[in-house]
Amino acid sequence: MIHPIRILILCTGNSCRSQMAEGLFQRLASDEVVAFSAGIKPQGYVHPLAVRAMQEIGVDISQARSKSVDEFVNQSFDFVVTVCDHAAEHCPTFANSTTRIHWPIDDPFTVAGDEAARLEAYRRARDELRERIETFLAELR
Repeated sequence: MIHPIRILILCTGNSCRSQMAEGLFQRLASDEVVAFSAGIKPQGYVHPLAVRAMQEIGVDISQARSKSVDEFVNQSFDFVVTVCDHAAEHCPTFANSTTRIHWPIDDPFTVAGDEAARLEAYRRARDELRERIETFLAELR
């Protein structure tokens, strides 16, 4: 494996799933991967329930900021991972020969209900992302 591997995780708003994935990559991959996240239409904030769900497993994304994919279009990445269908459909082309991967993760933001029900949706997204990232990293090694 060539070190470090550069990965960009994209979703629509860069407020939940892609932020959680960036934090998970940073925790699980150590120096193997440099991860970034961005949104096709950034929301301008990281959702507090995403921050809370990540804190539960010891990953702090409270200082993360919502970023536009436009900040990254002139950079090269080994992988671009889209975590929602909208991002997959609107993903720009990046420099070099980037490998694109699509992980359709349900959007926890769309879950209705009380705070406990919504937090559970963020936990499910976090856990599915962690599973996919662990599998991805195992395949790289």
